[in-house]
Amino acid sequence: MQLSTTPYEERLTAPRSWWFVSFLVGVSMALILLPFGTLPLLGGLVGGTAAAAVVASSYGSVRIRVVGDSLIAGEAKIPVAALGGTEVLDADEARAWRTYKADTRAFLLLRSYIPGALRVEVTDPDDPTPYLYLSTREPERLAEALKAAREATA
Repeated sequence: MQLSTTPYEERLTAPRSWWFVSFLVGVSMALILLPFGTLPLLGGLVGGTAAAAVVASSYGSVRIRVVGDSLIAGEAKIPVAALGGTEVLDADEARAWRTYKADTRAFLLLRSYIPGALRVEVTDPDDPTPYLYLSTREPERLAEALKAAREATA
């Protein structure tokens, strides 16, 4: 296996506002436990903040990578030989492909807080998935990495 000439890795982290919301969840838990005393109040603050931060972190831990001859997007691993053309989507076009243009058979790696996306056709005749929709902050760079990986394996 030959490594791609343009390696690509991106982690779709949660936005900063979600971390503030995690703290607010902790504050609300502290206020709920306020009648029971200071120690439960502090436990609610720490426990509520930690629980909400774990949820935000796990949702924001998905990665998109081009490794060797494969595209790894979340839990999906697809060989680049099974992929066709790419289409860089701006915010309006990405919204359209998430809603009324979407195919129910498509693989969608959606993150609503990321406006751009990349649509990648699947050319494998044995795969019923028509395309991959990948939310990404750098769709041009991901498209270049896929093209380089495809050329390296050809």
